[in-house]
Amino acid sequence: MNVDVASELVWFKSSYSSGEGGECVEIATCPTTIHVRDSKHLPERGGATLTLAPASWDAFLGFAVQR
Repeated sequence: MNVDVASELVWFKSSYSSGEGGECVEIATCPTTIHVRDSKHLPERGGATLTLAPASWDAFLGFAVQR
């Protein structure tokens, strides 16, 4: 994904993330994709963004809730 596109997304921090800015998982949703990143390793700092189809994200959430 292009860094310029990533900067235009609206990112939300996970409610399970530390409030002290340490361990933060962030998510941005679009109609056809879900974007996930680690706020400690932002794309503009060389980090990666995981991009998923909504069905894949739903399957992951279903699995995660069972754990």
